[in-house]
Amino acid sequence: MRVAVARGLAHTAAAMPADNLPTDELLMERYRDGDAGAFDLLYTRHKGGVYRYMLRQCGERGVAEELYQDVWTNLIRARDGYKVTAKFTTWLYRLAHNRLIDHYRRQGGRVAISFETDDNPAQLEVPAARAADPAIGLDIKQQAGRLLQLISELPEPQREAFLLQQESDMSVEDIAEATGVNRETAKSRLRYALARLRAGMREAEK
Repeated sequence: MRVAVARGLAHTAAAMPADNLPTDELLMERYRDGDAGAFDLLYTRHKGGVYRYMLRQCGERGVAEELYQDVWTNLIRARDGYKVTAKFTTWLYRLAHNRLIDHYRRQGGRVAISFETDDNPAQLEVPAARAADPAIGLDIKQQAGRLLQLISELPEPQREAFLLQQESDMSVEDIAEATGVNRETAKSRLRYALARLRAGMREAEK
């Protein structure tokens, strides 16, 4: 089942003052109660982060798109029972995490990671004053490429913790809840991930 997510959003956006936007949790409650426009706003806010998370975890664009659609389908199915017991992003990425776990189980193991996205962080924007120097621009792209490679080499739990923090600005507590582990485990995964990445970048600079 595919979610019809490419809807017209203009009427919804126009109805919401820019300086008084509703929270994710309020939007989800409105959607639960029948406001389809609230789903449009939630989707617009979080589509990029969820898609990148799925792609960088599963590694294949076609598979990522299917799993991504499944996440939003599962959100729609779960809307009637939605209650605000945590941040919406924690709940949303918990759905994404569970869908990935199901995918891994069916595959019999993890899938190689890929960073081939249209908004690949390797394609960093260089400030205009520095972009005139091709060597600087090349160096920045090389560093970004090295970082992406290091992320791909992280153990899966550490990579997931890192991506959740980066894609949705989650706290350690949020990461723990989204992935179904205790706080100390989530904290350790994130700490080891950051340590590995820093060490790898230092090694690359030698």
